[in-house]
Amino acid sequence: MMDEDRPAPPRKPLSEAAKRALAEAEARRAAMDAAVKDRPKEINGRDGPEPVRYGDWEVGGIASDF
Repeated sequence: MMDEDRPAPPRKPLSEAAKRALAEAEARRAAMDAAVKDRPKEINGRDGPEPVRYGDWEVGGIASDF
């Protein structure tokens, strides 16, 4: 029998603390997305996501961390 044919095992119910943590994380993500929308459009800036947010800067295929 292949793994694809077996149903997924039942998940344990989440604790109240885990549910609160997931809700808080979702609220933080929503706040970050709202803050990004409110920023003015950058003229002649880099394409893609803000490199500082992800901790590295890539130019010409060379990445530098800071």
